[in-house]
Amino acid sequence: MDKVAIRRALISVSDKTGIVELATKLADMGVELVSTGGTAKALRDTGLAVRDVSDLTGFPEMMDGRVKTLHPMVHGGLLAVRDNAEHTGAMDAHGIGAIDLLVVNLYPFEATVARGASREEIVENIDIGGPAMVRSASKNHAFVTIVTSPGDYEELLAEMAANDGASTPAFRRRMAAKAFAQTAAYDTAISSWFAFADQSEQFPARLTVSSKLGATLRYGENPHQQAAIYLPQVVGAKGIPQAEQLQGKELSYNNYNDADAALSLVSEFAGGAPAIVIVKHANPCGVAQRGTLLEAWVDALACDPVSAFGGIVASNVSLDGPTAEAICAIFTEVVIAPGADEAAKAAFAKKKNLRLLLLDGLPDAGRPGLSMKTITGGLLVQSRDNGRIGAGDLKVVTERAPTEAEITDALFAWTVAKHVKSNAIVFAKDGATAGIGAGQMNRRDSARIAAVRAREAAETAGWNESRTMGSAMASDAFLPFADGMEMAVDAGATVVIQPGGSIRDEEVIAAANKAGIAMVFTGMRHFNH
Repeated sequence: MDKVAIRRALISVSDKTGIVELATKLADMGVELVSTGGTAKALRDTGLAVRDVSDLTGFPEMMDGRVKTLHPMVHGGLLAVRDNAEHTGAMDAHGIGAIDLLVVNLYPFEATVARGASREEIVENIDIGGPAMVRSASKNHAFVTIVTSPGDYEELLAEMAANDGASTPAFRRRMAAKAFAQTAAYDTAISSWFAFADQSEQFPARLTVSSKLGATLRYGENPHQQAAIYLPQVVGAKGIPQAEQLQGKELSYNNYNDADAALSLVSEFAGGAPAIVIVKHANPCGVAQRGTLLEAWVDALACDPVSAFGGIVASNVSLDGPTAEAICAIFTEVVIAPGADEAAKAAFAKKKNLRLLLLDGLPDAGRPGLSMKTITGGLLVQSRDNGRIGAGDLKVVTERAPTEAEITDALFAWTVAKHVKSNAIVFAKDGATAGIGAGQMNRRDSARIAAVRAREAAETAGWNESRTMGSAMASDAFLPFADGMEMAVDAGATVVIQPGGSIRDEEVIAAANKAGIAMVFTGMRHFNH
């Protein structure tokens, strides 16, 4: 089938954005308008001639509007194959008129859930007639044009204007594909609500996921890979895709990944004293929390100034001019914060390639949810790691108990270690990281790397000693051998925080007691692969 003239349109929308303008232009092209309920009223109020769908079906809209379009006069007009003699014969025999254009959008189910409506109201906002019509029109796209988004109205009108009031096969196919994607996404939202919110299932028998294309990216992790960013169906989401980009080139795949790692860690400090996180290749290379943001930047950078070059910087508070000037002193790819004053914006504007991302608040680090990872032949799903501990959760296992200051450092190091790739070792002192070892195949090497980085940073800064002296050392999982403890002692740590649970715990505890340092168990680990 080639071009199909549009002579009759059925319009039934919940979102009435642009619908009057569309209907007016359709009427000007000689298209008969058929509509339902509130949509028909909205069109009539502007003086448009509209035929009620009840006139088409011979039945009134009944049961609070639940039954109005579920009728052969509607679906026959949408589904009839126009070049099939049996179909056209049935249309003639039963007086079924063809519907050439369907303009539909669905009940606002997600918005109803998002505003905390009652279960009864949520269920009532599950659209039945709308998806049924959309699927009928989409299936029969050889003859019927389907439009489900106000964003496509202008393109529809342009299509008709260019084809003497008709639509082309390519346009109908494309609109049908979008329509099926929309009904799939709609059903996904409903099934997800039933599974997670209504039935409290953690892992339902069938997991459906729906996301909307945000943008195609220049390439993936490497130039030979293609990539895109998709946006989940989450109302009020706060993440890198929702940030306002004030300047700089478009974000790359690696930018998104690294920026998300930085945002996840800095969100742990939401509501607290100014904090700065510096991330490189999805691992933090410097974190500090201080009385001022500039002090936090200086001490975060001091942890590993070599790795910070070309990194991602995140702040838990609005950026100020002095901090922005300091950040601009080194090459930085992306800066993320919940705001920036005019002085900060002016400072960053001098670095045109730097991407400045501003968020409307930070995400809740303790929020529930699922994390997913594709593997060959499957999808790994787990609850996101929102585990947190406080001083009251710690179990002292050594002869010497840690001081209050040591506990504070230990918890800071533990918070950072949660966001470092395993095996992870973090040294921290006075609210700043001193050394970070990430992603090694054994924990001893991670500890060694963290200590070496700390010594190099001290030499670069001209300090008398490494900041690991008198520090806390955190391990994301248990120390399986005493050698990890010995690395902590050699680096000058005075307290170690780790999950515990190794068959050699007693050996590790004995090594700590021999060195006279304190050790606490968390009972929780933070593998981050």
